[in-house]
Amino acid sequence: MSKSERVALYPGSFDPLTYGHLDLIDRALELFDKVHVAIAKNQDKTALFSTEERLEMARKTLRGKRVIVDAFDGLVVEYARRHKIKTMIRGLRATSDFDYEFQMALTNRGLASNIDTIFLMPSESHFFLSSRLVKEIARLGGSVRKFVPSLIERALQEKLAL
Repeated sequence: MSKSERVALYPGSFDPLTYGHLDLIDRALELFDKVHVAIAKNQDKTALFSTEERLEMARKTLRGKRVIVDAFDGLVVEYARRHKIKTMIRGLRATSDFDYEFQMALTNRGLASNIDTIFLMPSESHFFLSSRLVKEIARLGGSVRKFVPSLIERALQEKLAL
């Protein structure tokens, strides 16, 4: 990474990656030269897709963009430090997101005062979208075509044997 290169970190579980996530990545790429999409290996959450599956889906979906797809465990600020990233991107959909994200941003600032958090809002068409909602629709046999790329739609169908 060169000194003048502006790099951001977009961490999350991405279980699965949705058009809302992709919208935020595109918005971040308008502000930064490169975005690290860091997939959390979160032992506290039971993910539908393994870390390896989420990495593969994200890499295929984001191919050709100025994005590095990676996985991490532990503190996100440690990932940022290792990669010399000074800015984290977080998405805000509603006031309930703000409460949690604000708490997390302040906690991260307490752990690493030189790493800032920037909040981005998705476009109105993706404002309501969440991975949890997409999985629930898919589990109940509904179409998620409008919410995720086709390769992720197929992966959901295979995983849930629909």
